Amino acid sequence: MKAAMDLRQGSTYRKDGVPYLILRADRHQSTSGKKARAAEMKFKIKDLISGKVQEITVLSTEMMDDIILDRNQMQFLYESEEEYFFMDQESFEQIALTKEDLGDAVNFLIEEMVIQVLMYEGTPVGVELPNTVIREVTYTEPGLKGDTIGRATKPATISTGYTLQVPLFVVIGDKIKIDTRTGEYMERANG
Repeated sequence: MKAAMDLRQGSTYRKDGVPYLILRADRHQSTSGKKARAAEMKFKIKDLISGKVQEITVLSTEMMDDIILDRNQMQFLYESEEEYFFMDQESFEQIALTKEDLGDAVNFLIEEMVIQVLMYEGTPVGVELPNTVIREVTYTEPGLKGDTIGRATKPATISTGYTLQVPLFVVIGDKIKIDTRTGEYMERANG
C-alpha cells in the first residue's frame, strides 16, 4: 500500500480487484473559503480490463493498493481485421490485442517493432511504447522556403497513417522524432 501522493504517471494500482494505470497525476492544495483543506491528488486513470478512462480526486494521504504489472518484451508482427499480433521474444508464443487494448499505440506501431506488453495475472492488458519513435513523413503539403524557426505548422502523415502537426520546413521523406506520450512532433531526425 502507498499513499496517493507517492503514486506518479505510469504507476499502477488495484481497487476492488480491478487494475488501473495512472495516465496523469497532479497534486493540488485546495482552499475553501478561509479554511484550507488537505492536499488532494487528481488522477487520470485507465481501467486496464475495460479500457475506460476517467478522472478521480483523492486525498493525498489516502492509501492505495499499488501493484506491479509484468512486462513481456514482444515484437509486433502484423495487423489483421482489427487485431494486432505480437510474439514473445523468449518463448515465441503469439498473442493478439485489439485496437482498444492498444489505444494510441496503434499510431506508432510498425512491423518488427519491439515493445513491452503489460500483463496482469497472465492476461495482456496494454502496451508500453518507448517515449519517442522516429517515423518517415509520407505526405505533407509543400512548406515555405526559409522557414527555419518552425513556429507555423502544417499537418503531416507518417508511415503508420497517423497525422500530426509539423513545422513548415518538414517535407515528404523526412524522418521525424515523435513523443509517443503526446503524439507531438519533437524534431527532424538524422538519417
